[in-house]
Order: sequence, then C-alpha cells, then structure tokens
Amino acid sequence: MTTTPTRGRRRAPSTMERAAGKAAALQKPRVILALLLLLALTSVMLLDGYLRSEIGNDARVRDGAAYDKVPQKILDGGPILSFSGGVAKTQSVPKKTIVLTFDDGPTANWTPEVLKVLEENDVEATFFLVGSMVSRYPDVVKTLVDQGNEVGIHTFTHVDLSYQSTARLQRELKQTQLALAGAAGITTTLFRAPYSSEISAVDNYSWPVYKELGGLGYTSVFVDTDSDDWKKPGVSKIVQWATPKKNKGAIVLMHDAGGDRSQTVAALGAYIKKMKAKGYTFTTVSGAQAELGRAAAQAGSRTGGTGTATGSATGSATGSTLPPGQQGNGQQGSGQRANGRQTAPGSAAGGTTNGTTGGAAQAAQRKATGATLYEGKALVYAVAVAEWVVPALSWFLVVVGVAVMGRFGMMLVLARRHYRQRNRNRNRDRRSSRGGKFSWGPTVTRPVTVIVPAYNEKECIANTLKSLARSTHPIEIIVVDDGSEDNTSEIAESLGMPNVRVIRQENAGKPAALNNGVREARHDIVVMMDGDTVFEPDAVHQLVQPFADPGIGAVAGNAKVGNRDTLIGAWQHIEYVMGFNLDRRMYDLLRCMPTIPGAIGAFRRDAVLEAGGMSEDTLAEDTDITIALHRAGWRVVYQEHAKAWTEAPGSLKQLWSQRYRWSYGTMQALWKHRKSLTDSGPSGRFGRVGMPLVVLFQIVTPVFAPLIDVFTAYSMIFVDFRAALLAWLAVLAVQLICAAYAFRLDREKYRYLAMLPLQQLAYRQMMYLVLIHSCVTALTGGRLRWQKLKRTGEVGTPAGVS
Repeated sequence: MTTTPTRGRRRAPSTMERAAGKAAALQKPRVILALLLLLALTSVMLLDGYLRSEIGNDARVRDGAAYDKVPQKILDGGPILSFSGGVAKTQSVPKKTIVLTFDDGPTANWTPEVLKVLEENDVEATFFLVGSMVSRYPDVVKTLVDQGNEVGIHTFTHVDLSYQSTARLQRELKQTQLALAGAAGITTTLFRAPYSSEISAVDNYSWPVYKELGGLGYTSVFVDTDSDDWKKPGVSKIVQWATPKKNKGAIVLMHDAGGDRSQTVAALGAYIKKMKAKGYTFTTVSGAQAELGRAAAQAGSRTGGTGTATGSATGSATGSTLPPGQQGNGQQGSGQRANGRQTAPGSAAGGTTNGTTGGAAQAAQRKATGATLYEGKALVYAVAVAEWVVPALSWFLVVVGVAVMGRFGMMLVLARRHYRQRNRNRNRDRRSSRGGKFSWGPTVTRPVTVIVPAYNEKECIANTLKSLARSTHPIEIIVVDDGSEDNTSEIAESLGMPNVRVIRQENAGKPAALNNGVREARHDIVVMMDGDTVFEPDAVHQLVQPFADPGIGAVAGNAKVGNRDTLIGAWQHIEYVMGFNLDRRMYDLLRCMPTIPGAIGAFRRDAVLEAGGMSEDTLAEDTDITIALHRAGWRVVYQEHAKAWTEAPGSLKQLWSQRYRWSYGTMQALWKHRKSLTDSGPSGRFGRVGMPLVVLFQIVTPVFAPLIDVFTAYSMIFVDFRAALLAWLAVLAVQLICAAYAFRLDREKYRYLAMLPLQQLAYRQMMYLVLIHSCVTALTGGRLRWQKLKRTGEVGTPAGVS
C-alpha cells in the first residue's frame, strides 16, 4: 500500500539522496575545470607555436619586383625614410659616422656577447628586434636598453610585409610594441622590414607598406653597408665588407641571431677599433638624426633663417592605430588625437621630444604606460609560461611515449609466455609441451557458491540464472536482491531452480549485497558475478581450478562483451580483449593482479572474510578486495578459459558513467592502500611492483596520453603533416599488432579490428576525458555514489557468439 505524506511536511532527504545532490552540484564545475585546463594547454601550445613561427608563418620573400611606382628621389635617397606631414623624405648618415645596426635578435647567447663588445669599446648601436624573440628573452632586451642602445621593430614573426594585409601589418607592430613594453617598459618609432636592404631596393609592393608605416609615425631604416656576416665569410671579410667607401657615413648591418655568430662577435671589436682609428664616430639612428638636425639648425642660423630640425627622431607623425597608453609629450598620450588623427606610440604630436627614455641616442624610444605596459607584461609572463611548459611537456611526453611502447612490448612478451605456460595441457605441439603439462594441482570438484547481487535486473536475471543452470560444476546460487524496485526476485524464484536461494535486503549497495552473500555461502569457494552476466557451461569449473594451489586466494575470469554488434559495443570489445585481458596476463606473471572483474571472479571465502569483506570505502570494491588479498599474502591469478559474457553500456552517457566510476574507484583503492609502498613482505611487494605499474599504466599514462594526440594534431596542422601522420600511423600499427595478437590468444574474430582506427580517434579520447574528469574529482575531494546502468537483457546464452 502506498501512503501519501502529510500535506505541508517534507520528508527529510536520505544520506544517499544528499550525496547524490552534492555530487550533481559538483559535477558541472569539475567538467568546466577540466575543459579550462585543456583550453589553457591549447592556448599555451598555440602561443608557443606562434612564437616559433609554426603558426601563421609565411616564408614567402618577394624578389625582382618592378619599382616604377616608387619616387626616384626615394630610390636615390638616404637610408632613413620618414613621412613628415605625409611627405616622404630620406636622410643620410653624416660623414665619418657609423650607425651599427643588428637584426633578428635578441638571443640568449649572441646578443649578450655583442653587448659586451659594445660596452668594452664605449659604443652604442641600434637593434632591430623580432617581437617573438623579445618576448622570449626580455632580460636581454632590458640589459640592451639600460646599456644605452636603441631598439627598433623588426616585426613580430619576421615576415615579408609586402605579402601581408593591413591588419597583419598592424598586428605585427602592436605585438612587438607590447613585447618591448613588457620587456623594457618602452615603445619605439623605428622600424626595419625583414629582408630589406638598401633603400634602392624598394619596389612597387613594399612602397605602399612604407607609406602606411610612415602614416603610423614610424621611421623606416635601411642600410648603406651590409657586412654579410650571415654568410660566415671570416672575420677579415666581415670587417672589409662593413667598411664604407671614401669616408662616407653609413648604416651598417650585422646580425646577433640566426645561427652561429661567433665570427660577427670577433669581427665587431676589430671593426670598431679600425673605424675609430680612421676618425669615425659611432652613434645610433636617433643620434645620427639629431646630428643632422643640429647641422640644419646651425646652417639656418648662419643664413638668418629659422631652421627646422627636420632630422628630429620624433618628428610629427600622423596616422592611425597601434596600442594606446604611452605618454607622448606629457599632455597627450600616444593613441590620443593629434590634428584630428591618431598618433602612433612614441610619436610626439607637434614635434616635441618629451617622454623619451634617454638622451639623443634613444630619442625614438618612449616610456610605456597604462594598458600597453600591463598588456606587455602579461604577454611576457604568458610567453615565459609557454617557454617552460611546452618543452617540459615535450620531454615528459617522450617519457610517456617510451613507457607506452615499453608497456606494449612487455605485454606482448609476458602474454605470450603466459599463454604458452597455461596452455601446455591443451596444445599438442611438442615444442609447447616441453617441461611437462601445466597443472594447478588435483582437479577441484567440490561444490562452490555463486553469488549474484541484483538491483533492478528484471531484464537480465533470467538469462543469468539459466546460464548457471547449465554449469558443469556443482554450484549453489545465492541471488541477493538489493532492494530492487522491479520484480527481480520474483523472476528468480519463478524459475523454480532447486539450487537457487533468493535473499532480500534493503538497498545498501553492491558491496553490502556481496557481503551478505558471502556470509550466507555454504561452501569455502565463492564465485561473484554481475546480475547481467551470462556464464559459459564450464566457466565455473575452469574458474575454480586454480584453487588446487593452496596459495591462491582469488581468480580473475575472462569477461567478454556480449553486445558487441554496435559501434560502442565493438569498441569495448576491443578494449576488453586487448587492454584488460592482455594486462591481466602480464600482471598474473608479475604476481600483482590489481583487479578481479566484477563480472566473473572467484575467492576463498575465508580470505574475503579475513580481509574484512567487500569494502564500501571505494567505488571499486573489486579492486579494493584484490589489493587487500595481495597485502594479506594471497596470490591472485588469471584464468583465461573461464569465460563470461557481460552486457556493456549501450550509450555514451552510460559508458561515461561506468568508466568514471571505475577510474575514480581505482584511485580511491590505490590511495587507501598507499601504505603498501613502505610495507614489508607480500604487502610491500605489491606496493613496490603492482602499485607503480597500475599508477603508471592506468592513471599517469592515460592522463597525459591526450597530450600526445594534441601534439600530433598540432604538428599535422602547423608543422609537418606528412611526418606527423606517419608517426601516428606507426603508433597505430603497433597497437594493431598488439590487438591482433590479443585476439589470436583469445581466439576472437579479427573483423572487429577494422574498428580500431576509429576507436583511436573517438573512443579513446572519451576514455581519456573520463580519466581526467576522475582525476579532477579526486583532487577536488568529491565523492560519487553508485550509479546503476540501464540494462536491455540482450546478452543471452553465449552459444555461437565467439
């Protein structure tokens, strides 16, 4: 009879209901946390790839283009190109003046060497820096600026801007400005395009770029003399090629990055000494412009004119875009309006020079402030994280990859040895019969008890009990109805089987149901199975034979997927045969079997009771009791010939729920038995052999395995598709070999292996996410409740399945 609670009063929730509510409340945040971790990793990888020009890299370099649209006065002009009031003009370095410029840096090794030589010779230079390198080596840039040198932009990723869009150009400039702001607290108005040389090489494609740069307030710097040090011609050649003719002033190009620069460093000191001996002076680009400005002012003064310092490094710059936040003249920040247009960072509206970070030698530099400064620091910090995380993960993944391949090799070797050892009495080949037939001892014929815990198993219980009725071994069957809300117990009783006892209890969970069955068992060996599992006729007989050895406390059977005709079922079938059963063969020989499957396992009743029964401390009571038996000194073995057919989850949601519980429960069991690591005797042996293997192969390796897939996908998209694809196919081939061998040992049909590639692409990723989700749950201290899977009862008798 159903009673209705009194109106106005609510029944207090049970402990299980409260636990379920808490679990549901914590579930979503943990999923979000796992996704955020994955997003953070992906972002770090993309940032690192962008810095190394693996993402967005454009290696095109234009050569031999026409130049008829470039004004002739520009092609014949000096190497300093600026746009004052929208009018292009060029300047040349004063006579007997050298402007040393270095491209493509900074680097951690060669830039400091160059700076050392410059400091020893009391010389400043101008460094055109690549933004990605600035963000990677901010300390070098800070030292460079503090030493009195000047910096200019050489784009962020070293691309030929004549091929790029306006948006890409502005992005290259902005990102480099942010990198400079984060590294040294400055911005700059100097620019040198990658792959540029003398101003006479400007063509119809690059000229619009320089006009746009001028409109943004940048001064483009070319070269007069190229040392060609990148060719590594020797110190004397570098010095010779860098020397200007006829006492002319020159902007000289050298490099502090791009490979071995030992010749450049050696030539630099010799070159400076040689040119000083000839009466040359050294300065920066801004220093040269300031000298030109002073000369123009003096000339104007002598002629009675006003004299305009057209050489000012900070001349008026009208243009648009680039990051706001740097103060240009103390009254108007760069990024604010000047004459109705937006000024570039570092440019001074109206031609003032306030806000510079140094003297005339660094006049093109501005102190970064506001959002630009903080965004720059954030960029530098993010790059520092990427610079540490990605290489560390790369090395770690190498270790994981070696461990995975080592595991495959160990599984193959030990599985073959296990098969040959246990099948000597079944194989008539003389070679496999050497050493005598394998035997556990005298045949075990005494009756055993089979315990079937059942909760709402009306779809399956009849098939389960009918399969046990065909058992070739004498058995007692105890069905423990754990508070089922359907007619599970009535169906079991209606079959009229004389050796079946049905015990009803209030719903308390599977461990309690098993413990109840163990207590009620009349025999010294108990077989435990799930209510949805179907045994083969000789399964019980095969399963209990190892108990002829008095040292064996438990036996794991061979669980097989019965509903394997669906895609999800086929994937699980491959996993059961390859993963679980190959693993069990390996663990058997190593004497550290971690889990007796709930679908088919046998125990000595006294051993279970001495271990305290099936514990409710974890969600993986089968793993918990198995480890407890190891620690108590019992041996646990795998009996491949004892086969049972189980109904695997039929939907992704149910599969996720089951594996989530398995993974989390395994972690709970390992943590519960962590003291075995320091124990002596059998407990210590499992702790120092079995525990590390389980942690490495079932937790650590699977948790980090998705990174291998992420790196593979990244390599296919951004690095080398063919090489990455070949590497993935090679790993797949190894897995296919292992799977084929496992199928051969279990005498399974190979046709299911056609699903293996798709399993690697979809199913395996899901299993990884489940494990990661479980790890997040464990780390955040969450607890899960037992989750009942929906059954269909489609797994019947095993006849003809295999």
